[in-house]
Amino acid sequence: MPFTEEQFFEVFKRYNLAVWPLHVLFYSLAVAAIFLAIRRKTASAKTITYILSFFWLWMGIAYHFTFFSSINKAAYIFGSLFFVQGILFIIIGVFQKKFSFEFEMNSYGITGLILMVYALFVYPLFGYLQGHVYPYSPTFGLPCPTTIFTLGMLLWTKWRPPFLILIIPFLWSIIGSAAAFSLGIQEDIGLGISGFVVTIMEIKKSKRVVNLEKIPELIL
Repeated sequence: MPFTEEQFFEVFKRYNLAVWPLHVLFYSLAVAAIFLAIRRKTASAKTITYILSFFWLWMGIAYHFTFFSSINKAAYIFGSLFFVQGILFIIIGVFQKKFSFEFEMNSYGITGLILMVYALFVYPLFGYLQGHVYPYSPTFGLPCPTTIFTLGMLLWTKWRPPFLILIIPFLWSIIGSAAAFSLGIQEDIGLGISGFVVTIMEIKKSKRVVNLEKIPELIL
């Protein structure tokens, strides 16, 4: 690590104090995305996509470029990837219209809900119990909890999202959880787990869709 544990948590402090009270906005947008997905309105998909895009653009520019880069120059690489992810959401979800979010009472819906609840409420509580007290804590709107939320929301897509949209969140689930865990942020165990679980479930979703498409061919 090119920085110490104290420097890492100091970045959280500087970020949290600088952006407050935007934390309230971030929670409001996340809850709004969940509510819109449950409503199952066609127009909601675009709004949810804009929300997810905003989160990733924000994390790339406001956190990685502006704050994390002060102790780790690799933040410019991370920030660029997060910025690309935000643009991908716009391209795939808004222009190509390949997203349709909805909650269903099945393994995808329930797992997605668990991940989002973890990101919004369990993550900060787990952190508090570990001694990560605000402002020295990774709040929602920062990469790790927000990536968990994003992965949970992607499980609510009616059809399998393009794998391109999963690559960067999956990579961050590995990089972020490994680095943060070594720095004592044990709540990021959910990040590593979510990356693998969501990827596997989306692959299975893909196979199920392919099999359904082949049914008419088999009948003929």
